[in-house]
Amino acid sequence: MLDMKTFPRFLIAMTCLSMLSPYHLGAEIVLDVAKLGESLGGWDSKGGKAAVYELSASDYRTYKPETTPSPEGGIFISVRIDHVRGLFASNDFATLEMTFGANGELTSTQSSIAIQGRKITSDVIRSGANVGKGEGAVGGAVKMGGELVASLTEKLSRENVVEAGRVTFPAVVRHNYNLIFQAVSRVVAAPVPLLPEKTPAKPGTGLEIKK
Repeated sequence: MLDMKTFPRFLIAMTCLSMLSPYHLGAEIVLDVAKLGESLGGWDSKGGKAAVYELSASDYRTYKPETTPSPEGGIFISVRIDHVRGLFASNDFATLEMTFGANGELTSTQSSIAIQGRKITSDVIRSGANVGKGEGAVGGAVKMGGELVASLTEKLSRENVVEAGRVTFPAVVRHNYNLIFQAVSRVVAAPVPLLPEKTPAKPGTGLEIKK
């Protein structure tokens, strides 16, 4: 228990420590939606809510991702991707989910593809790839992305899919996965100085006015 006789000295010590560390730094994980849109060709579809592009001679549409902060300070990202099959054909669609921890670690990812009412879902891929940490982070992300596509491709092959745009759908998911990973960053907030409280002036130290 703190002795009340020593409390003033304890308070002074804590004040000195705060003066030695004058900045409080915070950080958050953010997705640069504008950067992601540029990499997909621009958010020019669906009233600025989606991007349309061509891969392997097929058309696809990616919608702006939905982001949700996690209680631990990280971020959960969910994005929908359409396989645009034509005017009189029903589109296929996929979902991609990516979870980042508070330190920028890509902790898990999963995807699903729906084709004519049939839905396949990949395994949950878990690992630890940190954004902004050099080749180790990129290597971890590449490994997770490879495992994600392998899981989707293996399960899609059981459905006897032959249409070109459907066969390449896992690769399109991987394309979006790569671009999202590149658009996520750990942003450090501007430093806020912790200033000590003003000490009240002692009596008699002010300017005296003679009457």
